[in-house]
Amino acid sequence: MSPYAFNDQNIHWHKLGDFENFVYSVLDIDVENKIVDVIFKFEAHKKIILHRHKALNKSLVIQGEHRIYETNGELKERRPVGSYTSSPASPEPHSECGGDEGAVVFFSIRGETGVLYEVLDAEENLLGTLGFQDFIDLFAAQK
Repeated sequence: MSPYAFNDQNIHWHKLGDFENFVYSVLDIDVENKIVDVIFKFEAHKKIILHRHKALNKSLVIQGEHRIYETNGELKERRPVGSYTSSPASPEPHSECGGDEGAVVFFSIRGETGVLYEVLDAEENLLGTLGFQDFIDLFAAQK
């Protein structure tokens, strides 16, 4: 069986403020069931900002390899294409990036209408948050 190549040419990618090394596209918001579906495209070997998940995240690696890093920079996990993960909210911050060819990862963020992500500096101080309403606003701005 030959591998399939994921073609993202019809996805309208967006930059999130001044954050570097990834782009996103909000695919859907289900307000009633508190679900945000978003796709991220991570650059190869360039970690995104340290952050913490405050809600259940289900993810599927669509292209490339998704790499997760501890706060000290140590590689925690490699998720190859096709990997599906269900991760509850966690107090442990992490960073992430794409492998050798970058990565495209689908996330379904579930069950919360408040803060979904906390964004942290290198010393784990809170810089800001991304909440359910922020994703609603980002989705509306895409249209």
